[in-house]
Amino acid sequence: MIEARALTARFGATTVVDGVSFSVAAGEAFGIVGESGSGKSTLLRVIAGLHEDWSGALLLDGMPQGRHRSHLGRVQMVFQDPYGSLHPRHTVDRALAEPLAINRVGDAPGRIAAAMRAVGLEAAHRFRYPHQLSGGQRQRVAIARALILEPALVLLDEPTAALDVSIQAEILALLRRLRREQRLSYVLVSHNLAIVAQLCESVAVMREGRFVEELAVADLRAGSAQHPYTRELLRASRGYVRQRRSA
Repeated sequence: MIEARALTARFGATTVVDGVSFSVAAGEAFGIVGESGSGKSTLLRVIAGLHEDWSGALLLDGMPQGRHRSHLGRVQMVFQDPYGSLHPRHTVDRALAEPLAINRVGDAPGRIAAAMRAVGLEAAHRFRYPHQLSGGQRQRVAIARALILEPALVLLDEPTAALDVSIQAEILALLRRLRREQRLSYVLVSHNLAIVAQLCESVAVMREGRFVEELAVADLRAGSAQHPYTRELLRASRGYVRQRRSA
């Protein structure tokens, strides 16, 4: 579905993504983990067409993509902050109608209603504003907006980071269901290994703009990482574990 070859992205003279290569098959969920500032979100923005200072090769369905790409209807992105990514003065209806209008897609009322049902939003939410919704509801709107153009690839930039733990579980379950029902491919960026392990089959560990290791999520769960930085992330993700008292 998506393939990157020696992808490099810069901000001025600073290289943020440094020669990254990976591929994601149709229907696969691929995770990218690493600490803040490692280049994860910039990599997603390159794929989404939101950052143009890059070099290397990027292919969608085997077709090379340039900086001004025509694939953007097939690739959509869900951002980290559901409140910041929604216009505060636009209703849910307007937020979902906008991508349809930009891409000249008809039957907006029907598509909006279907998108809301798909993400578990009631019809009563349609004409509410972001401040009238909970954090989880706002993220559901953001997911509906990403899916309304029926993309093949969805980019997820820390989609649960701004949510309470209980709501995180609901959003992850929703993303798993939508992927299965709509046969989506995901690229998920997170600093949380547990979230990546729930949603993805494989994961790349990113540090200072480079992939230091790629491994299957099954190997990640088994603690089979080879690179010292990956092992460090695994140790940090376990947190404090209470030792069982001996009888």
